[in-house]
Amino acid sequence: MFQPSRDEARRFLATSWQKYGAGAPLTALERIAVGLVALHPEYHPLLADPERHLDRDWAPEGGETNPFLHLSLHLAVAEQLAIDQPAGIAAEFDRLRAARGDEHAALHAVIDCLGEILWQAQRQHLPPDGAAYLACLRRQ
Repeated sequence: MFQPSRDEARRFLATSWQKYGAGAPLTALERIAVGLVALHPEYHPLLADPERHLDRDWAPEGGETNPFLHLSLHLAVAEQLAIDQPAGIAAEFDRLRAARGDEHAALHAVIDCLGEILWQAQRQHLPPDGAAYLACLRRQ
């Protein structure tokens, strides 16, 4: 399994966006990343000059959102939806999209639950709980 470092994941996002801007050919994963970056114009300046930001830490205590983490969670959700893993996530996403009338808002609801489940797993030193993840989505 590929487990990129923080730097590799950040460089992947920045490089994908830069390749897109230059009209260079993109891999399938890069196309997905570019589509997600396109949903977040507030991150475009950061990705246009990534060297200034690759080592930066964003403090949630100060109300900051880590754009690289946010986009990486978007990528994780895209993969989960593509393979319906955990089983049932695609149906929950469809329900959220219909209820909110907006795909991006539905994606953010899923990201919020994923972030919560990952935080709990890390805190408890356990693997992420798929059932708890789906339960979180049903509460959205």
